[in-house]
Amino acid sequence: MTRQEYNYWISNITNIGPKKIELLLDIFGNAEEVFKASRNALGNVIAKAKMDRTVRFMKSDLDNIIQSKDKEKISKNYGRLLERGIQFITKEDKEYPDKLREIYNPPFALFVKGRLPDKARKAIAIVGARECTPYGKETTRYMSKALASEGVIILSGMARGIDSYAHMGALEASGITCAVLGCGIDICYPKENINLYMEIQDEGAIISEYGPGVQPYAGNFPMRNRIISGLSDGVLVIEAKEKSGSLITVDMGLDQGKEIYALPGRISDRLSSGCNNLIKMGAKPVTSPQDILEDLFINYKNTPQNRKENGLHMSLNSKEKQVYDLIGIEPMHMEFISCQTEQPLDELMEILLRLELAGAITQSMKNYYVRKL
Repeated sequence: MTRQEYNYWISNITNIGPKKIELLLDIFGNAEEVFKASRNALGNVIAKAKMDRTVRFMKSDLDNIIQSKDKEKISKNYGRLLERGIQFITKEDKEYPDKLREIYNPPFALFVKGRLPDKARKAIAIVGARECTPYGKETTRYMSKALASEGVIILSGMARGIDSYAHMGALEASGITCAVLGCGIDICYPKENINLYMEIQDEGAIISEYGPGVQPYAGNFPMRNRIISGLSDGVLVIEAKEKSGSLITVDMGLDQGKEIYALPGRISDRLSSGCNNLIKMGAKPVTSPQDILEDLFINYKNTPQNRKENGLHMSLNSKEKQVYDLIGIEPMHMEFISCQTEQPLDELMEILLRLELAGAITQSMKNYYVRKL
């Protein structure tokens, strides 16, 4: 077998995670030597783990290693992996992300569909509630699109809600986005995100530490969050309850020394309580993409995104400007717009249509308008 086939084998042994792999490699040197080790030699690992006390290595782990030593099956499965266009990258490879090498308990191996972005590029993780509000959706899309337009990689977990809209925003900007899964690389979870799953691979990557066939067990998701934050230069939280799974990503990001950003919200909104608490504890409040871009890029000034908005504003007549300036990223009903601008509904409908055709606004739902950037 090749070196990568041995690495593939050790990465797919039942209940043998990154810490146990690291212990085995520390003792035997590489995956091939672990494979060749006798049962007695492997038994010494249990004794060393008891002395070390940082890893629990059980007799069942020893049994799993012994039972998995099937060269023909290993080579066959690894060959299938490559045939399906799935990359297998380990810490021994130069392609392995440098940012991940620096975190606590980094994955020994990554399965990748698509292509990993340039290591030198800045990246922001965007996370938040699955059951998010229309405001959260539009804000996420707006922030993600603006950041991606500036060349920032958008990272998230492809879950329902905020994660999905983070990926969508980046794709709308023809930017790069990467999704880190809590299941096997070949499984789209949730199933309704199949289009996202395919589109992300075109310019970005689907990433998982789990090989083909691994189901989306609940315990996998907290583990994958360390990869999302680990690959980033900062974590942006958009809508999160006081006790939210998104805050696990924040905790891991803090441990990794990442900058934490949070979208402020109304004190009466349950989905804003988590973000508001983060701000009280020192997270940077974000009210525009520039709040993040100024941290990522030295001497950040006027950008293509700013120039685009300024150019659009100059092309509008006075009535269109009045309507456009009123509409923000929170959905606004046309009757409310009519009342605020004192524009008759029939005239307002024409203005709204012109703004839609100009790409300035869009309908988030029937007769509700949001700014489109």
